[in-house]
Amino acid sequence: MPKNFTSIFRHIIPSALTSGRFAIAGKFLFYYVLIGVIAGLGSVAFHYLCQVGFHFFMDYLAGYRPPSPAGEGHLLPPTSTPFNRWLLLFLPAIGGVFSGWLVYTFAPEAEGHGTDAAIDAYHNKGGFVRARIPIIKTIASALTITSGGSGGREGPIAQIGAGFGSFLATVMNSPERERRIMLAAGMGAGIGSIFRAPLAGALFAAEVLYKDPEFEAEVIIPAGISSVVAYCVFCLFFGWGSLFNSQDFVFQNPLELGPYTVLSFVLVGAGILYVKSFYGIHGLFKKIPIPNHIKPAIGGLITGIIGFFLPQTLAFGYGYAQMALDNQLPTLFLLGLALGKIFTTSFSIGSGGSGGVFGPSVVIGGALGGAVGRVFNYLLPNIVTHPGAFVVVGMAGFFAAVSNAPISTIIFVSEMTNSYHLLLPSMFVCSLAYLVSRRWTIYIKQVQNRVASHAHRGEFFVDVLAAMKVNDLLAHLKRVQLIPEEMTFNQFREIFASGEQQYFPVVDRDGNFTGIFSINDVRSILFDEEIGNLVLMKDIANSDIIYLKPSDDLNEALRKFTIRNLNQIPVVKEDNPHQLLGMLDRREVIQAYNERIKEIKAGMVAEEQRRPLSELAHLQTLLVKNAMNTNVETVSEDMSLEDLKNFIFEKKFNIFPVVNSTGQLIGIISLSDVVSAMQRDFSPETKAKDIATKNVVTVTENDTLLTALKTISTGDYAMLPVTDGRDSRTLLGVISRRDIMSSLGKSVLFR
Repeated sequence: MPKNFTSIFRHIIPSALTSGRFAIAGKFLFYYVLIGVIAGLGSVAFHYLCQVGFHFFMDYLAGYRPPSPAGEGHLLPPTSTPFNRWLLLFLPAIGGVFSGWLVYTFAPEAEGHGTDAAIDAYHNKGGFVRARIPIIKTIASALTITSGGSGGREGPIAQIGAGFGSFLATVMNSPERERRIMLAAGMGAGIGSIFRAPLAGALFAAEVLYKDPEFEAEVIIPAGISSVVAYCVFCLFFGWGSLFNSQDFVFQNPLELGPYTVLSFVLVGAGILYVKSFYGIHGLFKKIPIPNHIKPAIGGLITGIIGFFLPQTLAFGYGYAQMALDNQLPTLFLLGLALGKIFTTSFSIGSGGSGGVFGPSVVIGGALGGAVGRVFNYLLPNIVTHPGAFVVVGMAGFFAAVSNAPISTIIFVSEMTNSYHLLLPSMFVCSLAYLVSRRWTIYIKQVQNRVASHAHRGEFFVDVLAAMKVNDLLAHLKRVQLIPEEMTFNQFREIFASGEQQYFPVVDRDGNFTGIFSINDVRSILFDEEIGNLVLMKDIANSDIIYLKPSDDLNEALRKFTIRNLNQIPVVKEDNPHQLLGMLDRREVIQAYNERIKEIKAGMVAEEQRRPLSELAHLQTLLVKNAMNTNVETVSEDMSLEDLKNFIFEKKFNIFPVVNSTGQLIGIISLSDVVSAMQRDFSPETKAKDIATKNVVTVTENDTLLTALKTISTGDYAMLPVTDGRDSRTLLGVISRRDIMSSLGKSVLFR
């Protein structure tokens, strides 16, 4: 983003809102109103663009003039061009040519139905959307749909609103959480305005993010404000009222629930066909070895072939849904409309074209509902008196079956048709359809729930740790060697050489805990023989102790581990900080967290198998060679003990691979090995190979990170040497826990 443009935009925001003179609520109210205004204007612009494009392509060139919904007329007068099926056959391919070139040249991520991109940005990209995407998406979608491609308006509008919300948050340097909320608010505002359903738009933005029946609570109010404002802006241009007009249908006979149950299963079957055909065709086009720019044209040509025989399946099709509401279409026509619309949408959008999937879902569901309603009206005229009621319920039920968003869908259809008396059968059909079809969704970027979302992963981590206490881990505390204050440094050397302890609590004569030091604190004098009897351990110990009490939660424990990058922290008695209970290891906290997560997820194994790869499973896809540290400090096998002492002091590490003259790994040597050799009066000319550990555990460069992590954890190693093969000892690098987790973090962030 150009700096001058950003600075100009900042001046648009009243300085009072950023200076603290108004409450935070007022500032964000301004932001959400502004998002609503821009989303509403985006809806207006897209609607005009679609009307102009449809007038030129469909009306002027092909003479095709489908009906409009009651709440939406044509902005331009119809032409006198006679209907031409042959032009109608090729027009979607022409639109695909321009749309494909535009998308794959300037913003490849703008392909598809758009809402998924906004969902993915919310969960995985910190709410960030490139500024060019809404513009490219708008033009490409208009080209796809107005040339005959089957698609809806919510995809591009969702990205217009979401894109501006993301842009505004970025310009104002808002935190990631606020950017995600503003993105979702923009998405809800765009959808709520162009479908004239502001309440549903807000609920949809909060519900569509997850597969489980879960709302993103922090999104609802901001999206509600933005959606109402966007709706008002849109209606100022195109008039007030609902998109469709329907009779005041009333549910009065409980026996109607029988036919509605049948409708539910019809909608579920069609929904599964819709999802499978959409992503099956999408996958097929991904595999075709031709340039991506051409694929939407091929999809458009197939769409045109279907439209040659079933022209009602092209473009929006909302007018036919209106006719179904008025019971003006025969049953076979409705079935042909529903089935044809499934495949024209799959080829138009699945091939790489641009457009939404909600609009076609409304038409498909309405057509199926009308067909089922007409059949039962013929068979049971005293029970099913109005087939149009089944159209309304079918609209809601079909989209609930394919979107995992049943609640907002019920409100959507009620607002779009201005029919609120069918809430009961709509809720029944939507709930049943959702329960039966929740394995399938047209929005593949949805995550299962908040736990599975990257947007909330850190929050969940904190919540779980905050519910656990240090007291729960008292049995896992390490009993360590206590160091008396009056102990000389020479005496300490003997203790250090005989063990692997890293942290040393210091106590007075009464056993009171008075200080602590680590091996790094004494590194500089570890090999200084002259001061060995002069320095006492109380002179070295740090009296500014970071400690934990049994009542502290594990979130606080982890915070303290992080403050000074500690691996262990002393735990003291609740009522006496001078009485040491033991040392708590960072790994015990992580292990406790992992065990608690397993408990939380108990009974959800089958669901986990359907989810994307977990972080642990993702380690199986990453190789050691991509994470290892190749800048390795090695020790020559012939290095003398005297040189080793100086070398280790200078390098500031505690463990080193030992190699021969050809770079072959022959062992591992640690700081404690050197100290032990000096305590045992080894000759200063003793070679590194004489005191090194020869039985070295290694991994190869082609092992997975999961293998490396298991090996490190099993042996509690600080690091592992990496070789080029099981039988080879050629050292390529080393790998540690930190290297593994860093590689995993980068991979999860950018995959």
